[in-house]
Amino acid sequence: MAITAKELAKKLNLSATAVSMALNNKPGVSTATRDQVIKAAEKYGYDFSRLSLKNGHPGDIYCIIYRAHNAILNYMPIFSELTDGIEQECRNQGYQLKLVQINEKRDDVQKWIEDLRIANCAGIILLGTETSIHVCKMFLQLSVPVLLLDSHFDSLGCSSVLINNRQGAYLATSLLIQQCGSQPGYMRSSYRIGNFEERRIGFDTALREHGMSPSNSVIHELPPSIEGALSDMLEIIDRKASLAKCYFADNDLIAIGAMKALKLRGYRIPEDVAIAGFDNISESRIVEPSLTTIDIPRTFMGQTAARQLIHQITTPVPHTVKIEISTKLVRRFSVRSAVGAMV
Repeated sequence: MAITAKELAKKLNLSATAVSMALNNKPGVSTATRDQVIKAAEKYGYDFSRLSLKNGHPGDIYCIIYRAHNAILNYMPIFSELTDGIEQECRNQGYQLKLVQINEKRDDVQKWIEDLRIANCAGIILLGTETSIHVCKMFLQLSVPVLLLDSHFDSLGCSSVLINNRQGAYLATSLLIQQCGSQPGYMRSSYRIGNFEERRIGFDTALREHGMSPSNSVIHELPPSIEGALSDMLEIIDRKASLAKCYFADNDLIAIGAMKALKLRGYRIPEDVAIAGFDNISESRIVEPSLTTIDIPRTFMGQTAARQLIHQITTPVPHTVKIEISTKLVRRFSVRSAVGAMV
């Protein structure tokens, strides 16, 4: 069986990066090291046909799904739509997409990065929903374009494609104020990620524009899952905590769990409590009553990310970009309409 580049690196006591550079005739290693690698490759039966195949192909695009705590990424239907969009665009432009899942608690991130150095990798889309700035910096050390999806860090020189979270939260909160005539409460995720922090800003902005102070809103911290939100909301109701007449929830999972808890304790939705969510997941259409929420064009978002990354691969650019995908309000029956018509 032919020796691999990784095995060759171990045998020569060289880094995988150095061996890859030598085999692919790239700058970064000395002539002596290059000769040493080539001679050893010939001696141990390295399959040089791999290089001709690799050099005649634009390379593969890797989508890295990084899991830190699984609180958000545990609901995979949302992210399958993103990856569907990425795959469609890659296929249209002649690239093969490879999906890699990395679990922060189980996997050696540095080892994955070293493997990517010697893989046929043209560029990386890093799903940043649960990704820290430290992890992003590790991937940016690679000598290929990296694009951050569903997150953004101002201090990083990295292009990103993400949801316009502020806009979505602003739209949902404004609707609650207009239809309910009272100050909305906030069902806040107990797990902090950048998307939720941006939604809080949109919520606060809507309140201030309507002459309300965010400090006066009733806030409940709930896990971002249906079961977790149901359990914690039941506890909040049972201890007789103050409830608002309407709420914006950080995501649909929180909203649906809270709705179930309120109904179990005899509250009517939307007559007693109105609720708006965020994400427009499939369950939001079939829950009773159906959930007013914010729709995200996730397939288009994935396509946009792939298109931008491929542009960076084929046309090196001197500046990074931040692309925000607009959201849309979907009105259903969990918020009462002033005119009695729901969409």
